[in-house]
Amino acid sequence: MQLTEEELGMLDGKYGKGTQIAMKIQVALGDVFNAERMVPVSRTHVALSNQEADLWFVEKMVNAGAKCRVSPTVNPGFNLEYFQCITKISKKDEETILRTRKAYKDVGATLTFDCTPYLEKNVPRFGEITAYSESSATPFINSVYGARTNRESAQSALCAAITGRTPLYGFLLDENRKGQVLVDVKAKIKDDFDYQLLGYAVPKKLKFKTPVFVNVPTSPSPAALMNLGAQLNTAGNVPMYHIVGVTPEARTVEDAFQGSDPENVITITEEDLEKVHDEITDPGGKIDFALFGCPHFNIDQVAHVSHLVDQKQLKVKLFIMTSSLTKELAHRMGYLDTLQAAGGDIVDDTCMDQPCWEFLYGKKGVTDSPKCAYYTKRRNMQFVIRNVDECIEAAMRGEI
Repeated sequence: MQLTEEELGMLDGKYGKGTQIAMKIQVALGDVFNAERMVPVSRTHVALSNQEADLWFVEKMVNAGAKCRVSPTVNPGFNLEYFQCITKISKKDEETILRTRKAYKDVGATLTFDCTPYLEKNVPRFGEITAYSESSATPFINSVYGARTNRESAQSALCAAITGRTPLYGFLLDENRKGQVLVDVKAKIKDDFDYQLLGYAVPKKLKFKTPVFVNVPTSPSPAALMNLGAQLNTAGNVPMYHIVGVTPEARTVEDAFQGSDPENVITITEEDLEKVHDEITDPGGKIDFALFGCPHFNIDQVAHVSHLVDQKQLKVKLFIMTSSLTKELAHRMGYLDTLQAAGGDIVDDTCMDQPCWEFLYGKKGVTDSPKCAYYTKRRNMQFVIRNVDECIEAAMRGEI
């Protein structure tokens, strides 16, 4: 790789051991992907996991004296103080979350504890070079904003934050951002939930390809676009998509494919959506809880649920995971009071793939998120997957 004098200084240890380790990793990644050089990054996001390997790495960097040049926002672990009030948290899990908080604070991260920083705190401009990890973030950054990031790991994103650099490869290059497969959507995409199913269905027909969608509504909500990218990247490792007439690099089909022909054309029908829904959902029956917010709900989604439960009573507990900023706004708007009066609550700074939910292990819930159901399989949580309105109806009855 062609390194600048400053980058060579980082590699040689001129800026400290921590920066040297980070640059060694960045150079190794660049070598793997045949990058010719590094480029500066202006934004970063680290999908911390609050798990042993993640904690080991960030503490290694802190102990080596690393400090972030570009402060990253970070993913949620779980809100220790909240869960200590409603369930038992083991000493090991308590220690892990406290060490994780301290390590990321010491390395210079911005402690948002939110998996949707691209909606609130860390919003890039078109064409901006960034380094984001997080399966809902990378598609939104690349697709909706037209900024540029590769599908980083937590570790490579942290190295980018520390060095302020990332190797120039992949989705940072014009030629790798063009669409590869045309997706003709024959199914009726009626609401945000249909985008969840669309995102999960498409990777069944294509693997590791950049899709270009046609014949979908041209005014999707932010939640719809978030849902589409999150499911594409969960089900099929797809960190970028185009919607003709919606996303900025796809004003036309020709723009999306950069003048080339698509490698393939696939069709998504109503039957495809029904089939993938049947595959991923648990059967109906009695339910024990409702869980939303994977990715974190925005304020419009919180408001919608609040209106649905207003002056009503839930038969099972309902949890909505959001950012702390969204929870504060929900409190100001009265949505939190409405939810709590009905038997629900908003949980900030928390991911569903965390040990704090152990009191729900072995139980069945409802959610609108295939991603939520996918990640919690290993934690012995079962989910019936429906749109939000049906989930709330089920939570009122205690069954679906």
